[in-house]
Amino acid sequence: MNSLNIFITGGASGIGLGIAQALAADGHHIIVADINQDAATTAARQIEASGGSAQAMAVDVCNVQQVAALADDLADTPVDVLINNAGIQHVSRLEDFPAEKWQQLINIMLVGPALLTQAFLPGMRQRNFGRIVNVGSIHSVIASPYKSAYVAAKHGLLGFAKTVALETGDCDVTINTLCPAYVKTPLVEQQIAAQAKENNLTEEEVVSKIMLEPMPKKQFISVEELADTARFLISHSARNITGQTMILDGGWTAR
Repeated sequence: MNSLNIFITGGASGIGLGIAQALAADGHHIIVADINQDAATTAARQIEASGGSAQAMAVDVCNVQQVAALADDLADTPVDVLINNAGIQHVSRLEDFPAEKWQQLINIMLVGPALLTQAFLPGMRQRNFGRIVNVGSIHSVIASPYKSAYVAAKHGLLGFAKTVALETGDCDVTINTLCPAYVKTPLVEQQIAAQAKENNLTEEEVVSKIMLEPMPKKQFISVEELADTARFLISHSARNITGQTMILDGGWTAR
């Protein structure tokens, strides 16, 4: 495959960084986008230190003007692949869920991907090539208590992807959503602590009784599995896979 310019939000840590490192190792140029400029710069330098090609950008995916200007800002590095990965979590029963926090989760994980797709899609269409990969979640297809905003946002990504898939049937642009069960990232580590508090369990009990209990495979999903799936989805062989929900859940939803 030719070298592609890949824009990854939330690319400075966790799943985003793991996918960035894997795709950089394939020879692609990575644009590490993160709300934290220093973190993005550090991640880009790590990729370059490993022999990859990368640059850093500070991006607030909720800032309409900032996102709308991205295609022009990157005129010398037109984006071939958009990976919508930025995300946060808040665990709370709905009665206690701060309204502004609920709105923030929806803005980052649903409105943000729509704005970014809107920004880069005209260029993809013009060049007759584009790949959009949303990082969803097992919570795109099932629910868990105390995560109403997160579940709503991740469910919404699926409907968004299906709609854009229909709108891009006339060109070589695809959009799909990766839906992993729990991946051991800093975000999930924080969730373990929050769930332990909310459910009055130890952190070990949260892992065994809540996170891994529904999974026949009883193991966390690795970032490598997600990176390899993304690697396939951006390839020529996946040109007719679009609007799809790619579930990596160790058999969870087979029940």
